[in-house]
Order: sequence, then C-alpha cells, then structure tokens
Amino acid sequence: MLLNLYGWLPPEGVKIVLVLLLSFMIGLEREEHKAAGSSYSFGGVRTFPLIGLIGYSLALLSAGQTVPVALGFLALAGFLCLSYWHKLKAADTAGVTTEISALVTYVLGALIYYGHFWIATTVGVACVLLLELKTALENLTQRFPPEEILTFTKFLLLTAVILPVLPNKDFTTFHLNPFKTWLVVVAVSTISYASYVLQKVTKGSGGVVISALLGGAYSSTATTVVLARKARQEEHPHIFAGDILVASGIMFIRTVVLVAFFSWSLALALALPFVVLTIIGVGVGWWWSQRPDAEPEKPAKEPAPKNPLELRAAFLFAFLFITILALSQLAAARLGKGGVYALGALTGLTDITPFIMGMTQALGALITVKVAAAGIVIATASNNVVKGCYAYGIADRKTGKQSFWLLTGLAVLGLVPLIWFIG
Repeated sequence: MLLNLYGWLPPEGVKIVLVLLLSFMIGLEREEHKAAGSSYSFGGVRTFPLIGLIGYSLALLSAGQTVPVALGFLALAGFLCLSYWHKLKAADTAGVTTEISALVTYVLGALIYYGHFWIATTVGVACVLLLELKTALENLTQRFPPEEILTFTKFLLLTAVILPVLPNKDFTTFHLNPFKTWLVVVAVSTISYASYVLQKVTKGSGGVVISALLGGAYSSTATTVVLARKARQEEHPHIFAGDILVASGIMFIRTVVLVAFFSWSLALALALPFVVLTIIGVGVGWWWSQRPDAEPEKPAKEPAPKNPLELRAAFLFAFLFITILALSQLAAARLGKGGVYALGALTGLTDITPFIMGMTQALGALITVKVAAAGIVIATASNNVVKGCYAYGIADRKTGKQSFWLLTGLAVLGLVPLIWFIG
C-alpha cells in the first residue's frame, strides 16, 4: 500500500503527509495533557502540525542549506521562551516539556524534507512515548535508589566505553586478544547484571526460591555463601539446603548460555547433559525445600542481592581469564588433555567461569571440543563439591550437612557426561 501511495502522490506530497502525521501525534498527546491540567499550556493538535510544516517549508525554501533552518529554529526557540515565561507567571511550578516537544516537531519537519524518513519516524514515536509514559518514568526514581543509577553507569562503562577502544588482534604466543578478553567480561557481566536487576524487581514477592534461581544465574558460589550465612540466623534447613541446590542447578544452564556466545559447537556438546542436570538440580532442590522443618510458621527471609558490577571485580576476572587461558594452553601442550582436566579440577576451588570462558577461546589444534567439554564437566563437578564444603562450614549444622550431601550427589551425577567426552 505504501508503494501505491508513492505512485498516487508526488514525492513532496508524501513528505508533507508524514510531517502532518508525526506532528499530529505529538500535538494530540499535548492536547490531552492540556485538557487534564488547569493552568496555561502551549500548543495542541493544530499548533504542532503547523510547527512541523514550518520546519519542512524552511528546509524546502533554503534549498538544502542549513543556516536558514538553524535561524528558524532559533526564532521558534525565542517564541517558546516567551511562552514559558508566561507559563511561569501563571503558575508557581512549570515544566518545559511542551516547549521542547515543539522544537523536536520543528526538527522532524526538516528531517523529513532531507529524506531521513526512518530517523524522523523513530524520533517522533520516541517523543510520543516519552511524553505519554511520564508517570511511569517518574515512578522509576522511587523504585530505583541513586546507587542503582551508578550501577547501570558502571555497566555502560564496561560495555559501551571500554570495549570499543580495545584492539581486536592477538598478542604473544598465547594469542591473547584484548577485545575478545573484555568481550568475555561483558558477556559475564551482562548475565550477572540481568540477574541482579530481576532480583531487585522481584524482591519481596518471590521468596528464597526465586532468589536462588536468579542468584544461580549470577554466581552459584556467591549465592551458596549468602544462603549459608542466612541459614545460620533461621531454623529452616530444608528450605536453605534445597535452594542452595537450586542455585547450583541453574549454574549448568548458565554455563551453556555463556559458552554459546563464543563457541556454538562446544555449547551443543554440553547442551543435553547440562539441561538434564539443570532439571535435576532445580527439581530436587525445589522438592527438598518444600519438606517441613521444625518451625514451619516462621517464613524464611530472602537474602538481599549484591551488586555484581564492581570495576575491581571486572578487572580481576579479566586477569584470571587471561591467566587460565595461558595455563590451559600450556597444560595442553606440555601435559596433554590430562593437564586440562587437572586444571579444571583445580579451578573448581574458586570461580570456574574464567576457566569455562578460557575453554571457549582455547579451542583449536591443542584443545578439541571433547577435551574442552570434559574439562568444563570436571570443573563444575569440582565446584559443586567445594560449594558443599562452603555450606557445611558456614551454615548451621543441619543445613550444612544437607547441603553437602545434596551438592556432592549433584557433583557425582555431573561427572556422568564424561562417558561420552572421554570414552
């Protein structure tokens, strides 16, 4: 139908129709705002289309020169300043949103004349959405404290500022690539930050099980420690032991998602066994958490999520990733696949994510998909045993024992895929 419209109308006619449509959308939203208020408000369904037409006409008459368009913009801005001054005299408090919307409408007319249809349409729709969602956007300040804005700024720093300036080429005999290294940091931070945001949004409505699910997507080791500490304050061993197992079950599917960002073949090799282990871990953990405790009337309190975006943690992760990547290549070259397996077992004592990401980057002549998959399987099993020890040492006696045996059982089941990768 759009092609037919181009055939029926001259090109300038199509542009004028688009100017009127976008300007009318903004004007209609401002008209509703004006009708809802009792004080003076500038413009509506007639004024905004006229402003859009002025912007289009000046661009047309100036034959593509930007100076007349800029002068028209300044003239409109001066007129809007008078309108805003009148608004301030009529009310104690006055917003400038309508006047800014008028300036945007003027620019839309000029953009459409120059043929930037997609940009003009996107800006127009975004303008209407921002105006219409005023209440929802203002409520965000109540739902998210100032420190959350700093957290999001850190996320943008990691992803949009640091990553683009890093060189995308290999250095040293270990083929260390700064861009790919930081891309791994960004991928891990993105999943961790998404989990953190969901924990903040659902806090108070999902209970400990939801915290375990989302915490497992962030870091099952950190979640185990937090839940174990919380268990010391409450007498709910089944709830906390079961949820610790839930968090470790989520670790498997998190591993597959992270690996898929960098190596589709390795992700496919791990997908089936790790999905099965996720189902077992989450299912058994949820079932165990539903078993009655000594004091069922006292509800367990969900732990508060911790901000995962600390710059020191990001640089530490990058350092660990580079170190383990170099060690895995040395182990494969000097000790063969047995060296990779031993390294995987050792990394289970701390955070296994750098080792997992290192396996995705080390694939090649020295490390095959099966060797990498087997190393990841060993690392996850080792990490589950270590988390069981953490829970045993940190939590109360009942929770610690239950968590240790549940995680040890999951570790034993987690070694079953080695039959396919090593055999």
